[in-house]
Amino acid sequence: MQRQRVVAVITTTSVAASGRGSGYVVGPRLVLTSAHVTGPTGSPVEVFRPGHPQTYLGRVVWSGTPGGRDDAALVVIDDPAWRPPSGRAVRWGRTLTYRPGIPCESWGLPALVQREGRPAELLQPSGTLNPGDRYVGDRYVMAVTGTAPGTPADKSSPWAGMSGAALFCGDLLAGVVAADPAGRGHGHLEAVPAYVLHHDPAFRAVLGEHSAIEEREGVVLEPIEFQHLAEAADPAAVVVPGGIGVSPAGLLRARRQIVPFHGRQDVLARLNAWADLPGFGALLLHGVGGQGKTRLATHLAGQLAAAGWGTLWLRPNASPADLAVIADTAAGLLVVIDYAESRTDQVTALLEAATRLESPCPLKVLLVARTAGSWWHSLKRASSTNGALLEHAPLIDLQALEQDPAERGHAYRQAALAFAHALEQSPALAEDSSPAGSAGESWSALAAALPLPAALGTAQRGNALTLHMSALTDLLDAATGATAVGGGHEMGPAGAGVGAAGVEDRLLEHEERYWRSAAVVFGLYDRTRDGLVLPQVLTDALAAAIALGAADHSQALALLARLPALAERSTAERRERVRDWLAALYPPTDPHQPWGTLQPDLVAERFIGRHLLARPGLADQLTVGADTVQAVQLLTIYTRAAGHRVFAGSLDAALTALCARQAAVLVPAAIEVAPQAERPAPLLDALQQVLNVPDLPHAAMRAWHDHLPQHSQVLAGWAVHLTAHLATWHRDHQDLPNLAVSLNNLSVRLGGLGRREEGLAAIEEAVAIRRELARTHPDAYLPDLAMSLNNLSVDLGDLGRREEGLAAIEEATTSYRKLARTHPDAYLPNLATSLNNLSIRLGDVGRREEALTAIEEATTILRKLARTHPDAYLPDLAMSLNNLSIRLGGVGRREEALTAIEEATAIRQGLAKARPAVYQAELEQSLAVMEWLRGT
Repeated sequence: MQRQRVVAVITTTSVAASGRGSGYVVGPRLVLTSAHVTGPTGSPVEVFRPGHPQTYLGRVVWSGTPGGRDDAALVVIDDPAWRPPSGRAVRWGRTLTYRPGIPCESWGLPALVQREGRPAELLQPSGTLNPGDRYVGDRYVMAVTGTAPGTPADKSSPWAGMSGAALFCGDLLAGVVAADPAGRGHGHLEAVPAYVLHHDPAFRAVLGEHSAIEEREGVVLEPIEFQHLAEAADPAAVVVPGGIGVSPAGLLRARRQIVPFHGRQDVLARLNAWADLPGFGALLLHGVGGQGKTRLATHLAGQLAAAGWGTLWLRPNASPADLAVIADTAAGLLVVIDYAESRTDQVTALLEAATRLESPCPLKVLLVARTAGSWWHSLKRASSTNGALLEHAPLIDLQALEQDPAERGHAYRQAALAFAHALEQSPALAEDSSPAGSAGESWSALAAALPLPAALGTAQRGNALTLHMSALTDLLDAATGATAVGGGHEMGPAGAGVGAAGVEDRLLEHEERYWRSAAVVFGLYDRTRDGLVLPQVLTDALAAAIALGAADHSQALALLARLPALAERSTAERRERVRDWLAALYPPTDPHQPWGTLQPDLVAERFIGRHLLARPGLADQLTVGADTVQAVQLLTIYTRAAGHRVFAGSLDAALTALCARQAAVLVPAAIEVAPQAERPAPLLDALQQVLNVPDLPHAAMRAWHDHLPQHSQVLAGWAVHLTAHLATWHRDHQDLPNLAVSLNNLSVRLGGLGRREEGLAAIEEAVAIRRELARTHPDAYLPDLAMSLNNLSVDLGDLGRREEGLAAIEEATTSYRKLARTHPDAYLPNLATSLNNLSIRLGDVGRREEALTAIEEATTILRKLARTHPDAYLPDLAMSLNNLSIRLGGVGRREEALTAIEEATAIRQGLAKARPAVYQAELEQSLAVMEWLRGT
């Protein structure tokens, strides 16, 4: 809660129940207060800041019902003398669980601290709230910490004047103080929840109309209890001495919503229908960069906020372990995971938490990504939970927004006027980007005079971001007197190294003016000495900050020190000024991080691509000393940049060579990035090159193999080559145990590629090695032999060699039976699995009675295990009972089969009740078997 936003509100209108109260500035000139303080819409009010003498005139522009559920009001300050407060934009929130004791605070001007003849005084009460208190009446109740104030002699409330004060929980504005409830001894304060206000379209319209450009995020209600998991909204511009203006590219950030949302009605209808479904749901929204995915997600979040939903934009560095709390959700929650292709561990943890959701309220996970390729298929196979929750998840491939060239002219004009309006409300641009040189014309006049671009008919202009960039750059070109307006300018920034360019490059020219303006303020740039070109060290620093990032200030300084011009000890102070300059340009959303990043992504990618093309040695300098997160970020943005049409493949060779040169740092990152990439070829080429290096260290190959995902279509071929290299190394060094491991892994990888005969040869060799090892050292190698025999049985069965597959699983079962006899805790589960597989193989060759005997033994073992470890083995017992019923039915023992399937169904009903998303499909399977048996 920001003290500088706290105000007193006074009204003299006779219809107001109370003429004095508190308020909180939620926009540059907009104050949130109480309806019973101000009176109805149109009422005049006065506002002042406690501790300051000046009073400002205002009027009520929205009012709820005094004393009612929506007892709140919005006041706009018309007084020209008013100066908006500095600081970050206000974020709104609501409770999503019934966790008691949620910390909260407020600031206001209650009667209990006022003294006659003295200036108005503030009080900062704090306490806790329980979401269940006054739930039916739509109220939050703060239990004030400390001794409750006494009742004044005139029987009035000591809290008079506190009405209208903002109630905060952490960083989120949760409500508006409305009453001192009777019967509570003045120890509690009631507040109107923010979700009640946001439910009113008129309230939301006024709030949006009077928001600053820096505050134009999607107006959503963030979950109070989960705010530690939230990605902070786009920060307001940082104010520095002299002023650095506003980032032109920042005006395009999707969550600022500067250009009014339009179109996509069919997609929105699908998304809202998905959100309306009860319980859990996941959906993947994918499309090329700039197509409007994040903007669409923001708009959906705003629509759901109007219905009282909470929205959590999950921050990228939230620990998967922290996501378990999502299971406590008790109200509608939309979780948005942007760049989901690079955050699969988080997705998996979130899905696991969703299976423990007890509330029937909807929990929706919106995954936003550029592709739905290999990473998506791997994610679904990463765990049984993922498979259950994602197998039938809807996919929406977002196509171009403006597909009809005839409609693009209107969209272009609308975007230009929206940017002009935003610029008129914003801090000035860099001095050489303002419209002052255009005969004093306003931004709106410049926008209205823009000719329609000749390039509107091209396919690229159907991309929402490209169209908006065209409108913005044309407007900025007009302001700076550029000769080419309307999409005709094609030259990129100086030193870019590529001749023809596009709208991203034009925008970067204006962004460089912003960089220079800020560099002057920070004493890093002298216009008279340096001319128009930003010093190389500063553009290198920008590239480092954008391409690699830094987790904290220490890592930021270490990264800058890898630039030769900043490497010396004598430049430490300059490194700190460069770091502060970067933070001023792109403020971080996380206070622990040193800086944010250039957005939109397409602009950042174009900058990095051009800069690394012009400075081919820079990437090597930055890579040395990079950690895993930085390496992944570098390859992600480099790979995306290489895919831009303007580079025509000219970055591919450099990217591949960089990965090969810096293999120790970048190969693990390439393994992680390639499955996510739209165009992974340069990374795959690099991975193949590193395997061709003579005398490749075994430790490196081992580490790379351990880094491989279990499933990846993109990496499948390289995984086979790497595993074969490992097998060759172990064979050359006569390391038989590890050779068997590599051969076993190789058989699995070959099978995934459909190369079954080669996979069979590999597993047969692994079995032969392990059989020999187990003959002399059974305690050490018999378990490995049994496992390989099980795999051999599967491979033989897949090739139609059923009798041989049966022989292999019989030997595996014999081995596990022997192991379970001496180590039951360790090997009984394996024996049960092997018996289940044996039953299948026996059934395949028509030996039904023996198949029944095997599944009966498996069921007996699992029943014993489930008795002592139900959480671990009840699902397996249900599966075994399901199979047992089918076997019994197959030999005509119908009554026994019904008994088995009824037990399986009862177990699965209990499991599905606790975790419906995971076990509902299995329950339906058992119900189908029961129906079949009853119909026979």
